[in-house]
Amino acid sequence: MPLFIGIDPGSRVTGYGIVETTGQGIRYRGSGVIRVGGADAVPVRLVAIKRGIDGVIAEHHPAAVAVEDVFISRNPRSALTLGQARGVILLAAAEAGIPVFEYAPREVKSSVTGIGSAHKSQVAAMVVRLLRPGREIGCEDESDALAVAFCHALRAGVPSGRLR
Repeated sequence: MPLFIGIDPGSRVTGYGIVETTGQGIRYRGSGVIRVGGADAVPVRLVAIKRGIDGVIAEHHPAAVAVEDVFISRNPRSALTLGQARGVILLAAAEAGIPVFEYAPREVKSSVTGIGSAHKSQVAAMVVRLLRPGREIGCEDESDALAVAFCHALRAGVPSGRLR
C-alpha cells in the first residue's frame, strides 16, 4: 500500500507526517519534527533540514511527497527563508526520485476540516479524529504535516468516505 509523506516546511521546525492508503482508507503511519538551531546561520539550518528529510525518505520509501505551499506573509525575509527551506525539501525528494505535490494552505485545511479558513487548532483536532494516531501529536507543525499528507491521499484517489 502506498505511503505518502506530508511536509510542513519551516526554517526552525519542519513537520512531517506519514500516511498509508489501504483498501480500508487512510491510516496514520508516523510523524515528527525536524528541529534546527534558531541561532544557527540559515545555510547550517538548511543542511540540517535536508539531512532530516533525507532520513525520513530513506526510512519510509514513500510513493510521493506532499509539501505545503508558502503562506504569503507580511515579512518578506521570513517568506524568503521559508522558501529556502521548501527548496531543500524539494531537492531531497527530487534526488530520491520521488514525485512531489504541492498544496495551498487553504486546500489542505479544506480537505481536513471542510473549511479553507479553519484555525490551526481545528486542523489539529480533525487530524487526530480522522487518523487516530494512538499518541499525542506534539505540535502544530506535526499536525499540519499530517494534514498535508491526508490532503494528498484524498487527491490521490482514496474515497473520502473511507478514512480508516
